[in-house]
Amino acid sequence: MGSRAFVMHRGCQATIGFLGATTPLAWSAFVTAFEQRLRTRHWINGGNIAIDYRWANGEKDAYRELAKEFADRGVDVIVTSGTAPVLAAQEAAPDIPIVFASAGEGPGLRHGNVTGLSNGQAGLAGERIRRFREAIPSLRSLAVFGNVSVPNVKAEMKSIDGLSGDLKKSGLDITKVEIRKAEDILPAIESIKTTKANETGLYVCTDPLVTAHAVRINTLAVSKGLPTMHAFREYVLAGGLMSYGPDFRKMFERAADLVDDLLRGTELDKLKIDQDFEPMHSVNLTTARALGLNVSGGFATPANEVIE
Repeated sequence: MGSRAFVMHRGCQATIGFLGATTPLAWSAFVTAFEQRLRTRHWINGGNIAIDYRWANGEKDAYRELAKEFADRGVDVIVTSGTAPVLAAQEAAPDIPIVFASAGEGPGLRHGNVTGLSNGQAGLAGERIRRFREAIPSLRSLAVFGNVSVPNVKAEMKSIDGLSGDLKKSGLDITKVEIRKAEDILPAIESIKTTKANETGLYVCTDPLVTAHAVRINTLAVSKGLPTMHAFREYVLAGGLMSYGPDFRKMFERAADLVDDLLRGTELDKLKIDQDFEPMHSVNLTTARALGLNVSGGFATPANEVIE
């Protein structure tokens, strides 16, 4: 698809189709940030805009179905997050502008009817691993866990593959733990071989399916004695050990700014896909103690946020 320009019509009430890739609970902070930012731009849900929330619960097959419902309804803009939901929405609703709060790099995300923020997930993998090892010097192996049916997870795993040689030389072995559906989560985590406490870590690649099951994944990891590294703080709030990556609340705020631009008549072609964020490092001390980690000294020193 070539470059296209979209201008929002000026009706008395604009309609936003919000394609929630995970669950209302998992994205509650993001929804709040999105609506609050819209209010600062004088867009009120139930007033001059109507936001139609639909939730896919991390099920890949639901993304296109929900986007098609929005297209059939004729919404003015679709808002979502995640590479797979964006690509599905592009296919189902090619004539509706799509704003994504966060997505990894992938085919189609640099052209067509989309704008939003690239989260740079694959590019942050090395720094995540470095911080993970710095916090837990006992790590000798790392299980890289992710839903390989989505493009951004494949890209992140490929990035880690490129680091694996140097990591092995430095004393860290890398293994992949692949899932494709929710039913794979339990056997995948159970398959991870562990030796001494905190010698094996779990690196979790983010996608909507994993986000929808974050509490379960973290609970299983702790029960198996696996410290976890995640992409964003909501995983840490859900019991993960630590995260390093963009603040997704701010990314949803930026998505609201882009929606505001479109509703006020800015052509989509003039709204570039951006990657401008400051990564934040969050640590959950309750989880650290449950894993028997020594939280004294400099364990949480690099963190922007320490959760008790």
